Amino acid sequence: MELIIKLILCYLLGSVSGSMLMGKLKGIDIRKMGSGNAGATNAFRTMGSSFALRVLIIDILKGFIAVEFVTSLKLGGILTTNIILTTNIMNIELLPHVLCGISVVMGHIFPLYFGFKGGKGVGTIVGVLIALFPTSLLICLPIWLVVLIFSGYVGLSTIIVGIAFPICTLIFYTKGIYSPFGFFSLMVPVLFIYTHRLNISRMIAGKENRFERIMVFRRNNN
Repeated sequence: MELIIKLILCYLLGSVSGSMLMGKLKGIDIRKMGSGNAGATNAFRTMGSSFALRVLIIDILKGFIAVEFVTSLKLGGILTTNIILTTNIMNIELLPHVLCGISVVMGHIFPLYFGFKGGKGVGTIVGVLIALFPTSLLICLPIWLVVLIFSGYVGLSTIIVGIAFPICTLIFYTKGIYSPFGFFSLMVPVLFIYTHRLNISRMIAGKENRFERIMVFRRNNN
């Protein structure tokens, strides 16, 4: 079945971790540095902005490519017509795109190539949103930045945005919350809370690292 093959391809694409790929070129394993997470935030903290930017670009691109291009592949035409007819009748024409988006995110979080220990999925989800619902980024990114400026916690900023995202979908997504993408939007906060569970524990314990340089109200140690 063509859709199943595409989902497998998206998962394998998602398993190509940006931080691990860049780490291989540098001769390092990012999972053995800093927080141990194979994501852009840990890459920034341990390897600097240039390295982290390349990691983030790779992670965003694979989310975008999975939704925008893998879904368009012609793999012999297997059940393509039936999928299109069925999804149009059910008013869920974006179902294959959403499923491919979920698959690439799962590949990023649980990468086949790296022992199923990957990143937190944020960059890859951004890539999926660029393809499916770019308007949401105009709303969610400012929320993320405001929370970061006031708290200094990247994890908290991401979790807050994840919780706000289904609300954004409910209000601004033209096909509504009761759609394949609406279901995806409900998955996002669950994924963010799950992948940031250690960050939550550290924040509760007062041990989470902050980006204090960006904070409006910084603690004065003098």
